[in-house]
Amino acid sequence: MSVLGYAAYETGGTLSSIEIERRPLRPDDVRIRIRFCGVCYSDVHHIDNHFNNTVFPLVPGHEIVGEVEAVGEGVDTFKPGQFVAVGCMVDSCGTCQPCTSDEENFCERGPTMTYNGKDRIDGSNTLGGYSQTIVVSERFVVRVPAELDPASVAPLLCAGITTYSPLRRTNVGPGTKLGIVGVGGLGSMAIKFGVALGAEVTVFTTSPGKADAARALGASEVIVSTDRAQMKTVRGRLDLILDTASQAHDLNPYLNTLTRGGQLVVVGALDPIVPPVHAFILASGRRSVSGTFIGGVAETQEMLDFCAEKAIASDIELIPVSELNDALDQLRANTTHKRFVIDMSTL
Repeated sequence: MSVLGYAAYETGGTLSSIEIERRPLRPDDVRIRIRFCGVCYSDVHHIDNHFNNTVFPLVPGHEIVGEVEAVGEGVDTFKPGQFVAVGCMVDSCGTCQPCTSDEENFCERGPTMTYNGKDRIDGSNTLGGYSQTIVVSERFVVRVPAELDPASVAPLLCAGITTYSPLRRTNVGPGTKLGIVGVGGLGSMAIKFGVALGAEVTVFTTSPGKADAARALGASEVIVSTDRAQMKTVRGRLDLILDTASQAHDLNPYLNTLTRGGQLVVVGALDPIVPPVHAFILASGRRSVSGTFIGGVAETQEMLDFCAEKAIASDIELIPVSELNDALDQLRANTTHKRFVIDMSTL
């Protein structure tokens, strides 16, 4: 079926309207009428072709919330009218060890991404949530708890699960001294999750003007990371650092704030680490650096249920599609900590 979308036609280009085709329902498919779609910095990466793999025209969007419109003949999990969500993946091999362990995000053959990926069955390029509808296998659809505002759920499908997963897997809880690098879309969610899990949260930022926003989110301390005197005050204090900054940067000053055995987890920048991590800083404190990538479908559902239980929502700015290009420019300029969400009824 033909539906409207919003697409980039060239590297760094302005997005504009496009007509796209959505496939007929396969037996395990769910067709979703998209109500809201988050605007993620990953969308900027692909629009600007930072990874040199973008296929144009590109329809971005992997923070999708909507209502089930129809289901395939083999689907009994979801019914028309139900509010559901789709995140960064729409398929995986389903047979490798990560897939059978509910970690489809680490599929050994590579997960099929919601946009700029290749459909495993027909080979077509996947097109994302900046559109009226999307058709997805039920295995990659999650339920939206009734307690949550659907528009505010959208960023949880990327920023939410990206930060929730490493915090849960490192057993963050009461008594944990947690550091968060950055107060953008990822950092804001990380602060909320850290506080909800009972941790003492210290935030690092290069922008002093974001200090009040970080404290309002629950941070107990805010450190301007370019201020050496402030950085010395937290030397050797933190158990875990979640680094949400989206651009390559020096990790070494943050590693010095870790306790013995502390860990820094990179979830933001996907570029090479420059300058290199100093091995002596790691060895002298048995510290480590690791990274992680979104989360599996089951973990995403767990995260949404946790948000419903703890009344956690994204801080969003709901925009019409006519303001999308301006929103993308604001993300490029790093001038906001809120997450933009498109009201897809304006398409």
